[in-house]
Amino acid sequence: MTATSPIAFVNAILLAYKKYGVDPDEMLKHAQIQPELLGERNGRITARQLEIFTEGAMRQLNDETLGWFARKLPWGTYGMLCRASLSSPNLGVALRRWFRHHLLITEDIEMTLIVSSDRVATVSVLENQDFGDMRELCLLSYLRFVHGYACWAIDSRMPLLQTSMPFDRPLHGDIYPLLFAGPVQFNAPRACFSFDAKYLTLAHQRDENALRVMLQRPLPLSILPYRRDRLLVQRVRKLMSDTTIDSDDADAVARLLHVSSRTMYRQLREEGTSLQNIKDEVRRERAIKLLCSTNKPIKQIALSVGFSSDKSFTRAFRQWTGDTPGDYRQKAALRM
Repeated sequence: MTATSPIAFVNAILLAYKKYGVDPDEMLKHAQIQPELLGERNGRITARQLEIFTEGAMRQLNDETLGWFARKLPWGTYGMLCRASLSSPNLGVALRRWFRHHLLITEDIEMTLIVSSDRVATVSVLENQDFGDMRELCLLSYLRFVHGYACWAIDSRMPLLQTSMPFDRPLHGDIYPLLFAGPVQFNAPRACFSFDAKYLTLAHQRDENALRVMLQRPLPLSILPYRRDRLLVQRVRKLMSDTTIDSDDADAVARLLHVSSRTMYRQLREEGTSLQNIKDEVRRERAIKLLCSTNKPIKQIALSVGFSSDKSFTRAFRQWTGDTPGDYRQKAALRM
């Protein structure tokens, strides 16, 4: 296994041992972490070594938050939070319950879920104390766990649109794309990640038996190989964003998704949309981008987004936005 996990994370956990006055040597030996490696600024260990050391520290110190908070959260606390959300009808309810119950055990951080008008869901970590040198590990651990819990709850991959961290890019910044698939931003106002809000409507798939199995090895939760992305609309939208795909050929789109046309239509209907709606969304987004970022003529834009004439494009665009393409471009220019 490749050594990719930063030794900086181990050193952050060692601060908890210092806080509680416990000798870490036995656990370092158990994880096969050499003492001389602790002094290397950009030293690395394997993900398995980090998992063994992290879980061992949590159990030995009886603190699943590794000294971050004013009080310990004993081993089993996060399992209790997951159990309290098992009866949730969907992911949105499960996350809100998880965050609300979390406030009952500590106020040192607060987790929030906000859905924007453009249907982007954002999970944020609000810091209510100074975590010092433990800050990075605390924030990334919370985001990793919540994302992993969400994927586990709906038994689905859940792509992230962006992850943000409120500190400078660390020396080991190259690890972040492995921790959070998708764009990562540093020096942000707060720690957060965003995703398509449609995932919040997906049903909670797990029960008590599944929870017991998961809790036997919870730390690699967010890297489990979930079978697929249950939100087919994401995959269809991504395909249609590729200008080489003939979006009018439903059979061709289904073949590229490795499903039958019938299955594709049925699953999209279950997700509350249709192939035509997705096609219109992609066309609208591409048209708005071209109108606002280029000086291309309206007729040329119409052809590039799949309309046979500028008249049919104008008619569709007015239905989408309430404005003609020309009026929309003028208003956008005034806002800049």
